Amino acid sequence: MRAFVYNVVLTIFWMAVTEAFTLENFLVGFAISFLILLLARPLFDAPSRRYFTLAWKLPRFVLLMLWEIVLSSLRVAQAVLSPRLPIKPGIIAYPLEVKSDLEITLLANLITLTPGTLSLDVSSDRKVLYVHGMFVDDPQKVIESTHESLEKAVLEVTR
Repeated sequence: MRAFVYNVVLTIFWMAVTEAFTLENFLVGFAISFLILLLARPLFDAPSRRYFTLAWKLPRFVLLMLWEIVLSSLRVAQAVLSPRLPIKPGIIAYPLEVKSDLEITLLANLITLTPGTLSLDVSSDRKVLYVHGMFVDDPQKVIESTHESLEKAVLEVTR
């Protein structure tokens, strides 16, 4: 967290020195400050170094989520436009590997954001997430697919 604060402070200093308080200048200053702090990374304690690894993981996470949304949107659109409506809805008891409130909430929201799926509930012991899906031909395949894409991405970003 401290590295992020330094990044923002250096960015504000950049904007003051260049006398341009625009979004473009903020982004340029933020990038330059990040590169300077990246070079000084050995001077930071271990928790502050997490900022630099997260800066690489977060864009990858966002791209993965956008890709999942596009793929599922196309599948839902294909099903809706098909003359026979080839859906097989079902509710899956998804075993959770994520543990913290943040991780469970993030995974449940990502599942809900993906078209064709909806997070319904979390078990009282917080080990199972109940998910409704439009295409539940093989529940085990859906569980494996969700674990390999969304849950692994959540774990990578939060741990």
